[in-house]
Amino acid sequence: MTSATRFLCRLFGLYCLIATLAMALHREIFLETVTEFVHDKALMFIVGIITVLGGLALVLIHNRWRGDGHTVVVTILVWITLLKGLLFLFINPADAPGFYLGTLHYAQMYSAYGSFSALIGVYLCYGGFRISQ
Repeated sequence: MTSATRFLCRLFGLYCLIATLAMALHREIFLETVTEFVHDKALMFIVGIITVLGGLALVLIHNRWRGDGHTVVVTILVWITLLKGLLFLFINPADAPGFYLGTLHYAQMYSAYGSFSALIGVYLCYGGFRISQ
């Protein structure tokens, strides 16, 4: 595992665990915030620009499709970050609420999204912080 992979395992892993904890403690706030976010064209555009910038930086730093599972999972996450930013930028603002709240069923799948984030967080933290590297 490269030092970049180890760092990104730690970064993404801790972020996922912190986000999961916040999601568990503040469900209604998260649901309300996401609902308001997808209805705010300007905010989606600004967040899209920032997310694309961050996603591009991550892809340029870590685009490794070979290696152990942690390496590939990190690569998938950096590409998802970039694609999410592009989606924020290019989705028709009128379609955003239907896509995020309807197609992705954010409110109905909230617990599943949180659980998936927790699993990814534990997996990445294990890879990033394990002693025998």
